[in-house]
Amino acid sequence: MKNVFLIFFVSFQLQVFSQNIEIYEKPPVFMGCEGESIDNLKTCFNNKLNGFIFENFIVPNQVTQDSYKGDVKVLFEVDKDGSISVLYVDAIYDTLKDETKRVFGSLPKIQPGSYNGKPTFFQYSLTIKIPLVNPEIVKNNTIEEQKSIKKAIDLNAIVSNEFDSVTNNIRKYQGLEYSSQLNIPFTHGYYARFDAHMNGLGTNSHTAAKPFVFEEVASYYDFQAEKDALIKGSEGWWSRKLWDEHLVQLQGEDYWFTIDPFLDLQVGKDTDADFSSTFNNTRGVYIQGGLGEKFSFSASVFESQGRFAQYFNQYAETLKAFGPDPAIIPGRGIAKRFKEDAYDYPVADAYLSYAPAKFVNIQFGHGKNFIGDGYRSLFQSDVASPHTFLKLNTNFWKIKYTNTWMWLRDVRDAVIEDKAFLTKYMANHYLSWNVSKRLNIGLFESVMWTDTNGRGFDINYLNPIIFFRAIEFESGQGSGNAVVGASAKYKWNNKVNLYGQFILDEFSLEHVKAGDKSWKNKFGYQLGAKYYNAFKVDNLMLQLEYNQVRPYTYSHNTIVNNYAHSNQPMAHLWGANFREFIIIGHYNYERWFADAKFIFGTRGLDFNDGTDNFSYGGDVYRNYNERPYNTGVKIGQGNKTKTFNAELQGGYVINPVSHLKIFTNISFRNFNPEAETVTTFRNSTVWFNLGVKTDLFNWYFDF
Repeated sequence: MKNVFLIFFVSFQLQVFSQNIEIYEKPPVFMGCEGESIDNLKTCFNNKLNGFIFENFIVPNQVTQDSYKGDVKVLFEVDKDGSISVLYVDAIYDTLKDETKRVFGSLPKIQPGSYNGKPTFFQYSLTIKIPLVNPEIVKNNTIEEQKSIKKAIDLNAIVSNEFDSVTNNIRKYQGLEYSSQLNIPFTHGYYARFDAHMNGLGTNSHTAAKPFVFEEVASYYDFQAEKDALIKGSEGWWSRKLWDEHLVQLQGEDYWFTIDPFLDLQVGKDTDADFSSTFNNTRGVYIQGGLGEKFSFSASVFESQGRFAQYFNQYAETLKAFGPDPAIIPGRGIAKRFKEDAYDYPVADAYLSYAPAKFVNIQFGHGKNFIGDGYRSLFQSDVASPHTFLKLNTNFWKIKYTNTWMWLRDVRDAVIEDKAFLTKYMANHYLSWNVSKRLNIGLFESVMWTDTNGRGFDINYLNPIIFFRAIEFESGQGSGNAVVGASAKYKWNNKVNLYGQFILDEFSLEHVKAGDKSWKNKFGYQLGAKYYNAFKVDNLMLQLEYNQVRPYTYSHNTIVNNYAHSNQPMAHLWGANFREFIIIGHYNYERWFADAKFIFGTRGLDFNDGTDNFSYGGDVYRNYNERPYNTGVKIGQGNKTKTFNAELQGGYVINPVSHLKIFTNISFRNFNPEAETVTTFRNSTVWFNLGVKTDLFNWYFDF
């Protein structure tokens, strides 16, 4: 109840604060406009000012004699006393500048604009169009007649554009996040909207290291234009906030920030479950901001309760950490019991982003990262719970070099000391090279090590250009777990993009030559293709992807050095010992969207039935020395399981600025192991969902 009251109180305060920022701004009142409503004051101001200029502006003789046609640009200010003064005039003739200053100098004092009831400064820009005027007519007429002839000046074309509204250094918000150092919220559906723009035939961009920063994508895709094209609401405050704007948006001379509520409210039905319904109830706040042009920040705090499909609940409880809490919600974090059969799981994400130079971005925060062009990643994925990270992105020539250092947790009972989780560390290097306008090649290496024997964070791994394998060899073979990989992306044409990854944990050439399928050859690969504007349908993207990883990849003989965090894999969510084929479709039209996904898989699971306790290489939390044999190792060994996941989703984007959407989806899961055990069951699940959510991150349910 306290949490509900707190969320309501914060939301109410934010609403009032936002109203104070915008609804109490009143523009200056020109003479004759005193009786107009606030909504009409700006129009009346424009009309009266244009009329005054028409009646008083005298085109200099030199201008008319030269048959000049052009513009006079004026920047002027209405101060807190209501006096109007010219700040800047741009014209080809000095006489036009002088005449403009004379006319504006003769303007009467007016009622000043106000902000929250206090007088303030307003600045405007104005364009006066000067047409060609017959010099003979001008010569033979009086001043009064010249004014009549000056009707040839198209005063209807005089445009008064609001240049800037300044109130104690507070300005109208201008969507600065779209050119900032902020990350673009990473969801596969939203990134599909601009994927084609970043992979056009005439360009090549670095698209593997995600999430992207707005500034690096802005040269390929106009986010502001996208939002402007989707404007739906009226001028009313409630309408604008619901459909088109941040709840709170504030901008000053060298800072800005926005605040939005975060919601993920879902209700559904699992046909395979004993309970009546599924639900998720997430409330939170999402804050973004910037200081100057080089520094940005973001923070989000969520409070959640949920009960999911039965297979997902069962999996969450198999991930249980040390302590009384019953589960870890995959991708989110540790959960305590809520009521009898649901979970309560708080989550907090935040980061700082700084660009000390044009070619460098540094980020420090708590969240997730992803490396790859596919739906899955065999290098680093976003399937595990958020974690602390430090990331360095460097762009130069045809290179983008990404260094990431992560602070992870091993939460198993076996490694707990003084009721504290064991800290483990991970460091990645990923070098992306645009070989040509069609071909991109990536090189990857990663190492995992733990805080054992007082080792702590090994400063050797801070070196951004060293090879991790060399450090691991110097520190001892058991000091860490290093993997290497390579990726490629090729533009077949303007509509088809091919991509792939290869990950290598261990390799034995001797056994490859022998052809004995040794356990020592631990590797995996990915092949995929994307088809943009498929079948000539705008905004339809189709994706095909194949992934396979051999048994024992990502595991280690010292379990704490495995490629995992908080009982979840850091790469593919199935761990190892699997094959899968994926078909995905994304479509959007204005605010409407639709997604489809089909996943066919073969997995090799452990039996763990008391008589067969061997590790068959799928669970990265098993010691690979517990294997049943050294050769003849193949994908699907152990308890061979066929899986099929399908999902259809459709919805409507309520607010494209805050990523708020309403949606419905239906998913089907068939899980068919050859043998049922204590922890492995055959089941078929149909799961319906309806909800409204702020879509800021990927959340995977295809286990």
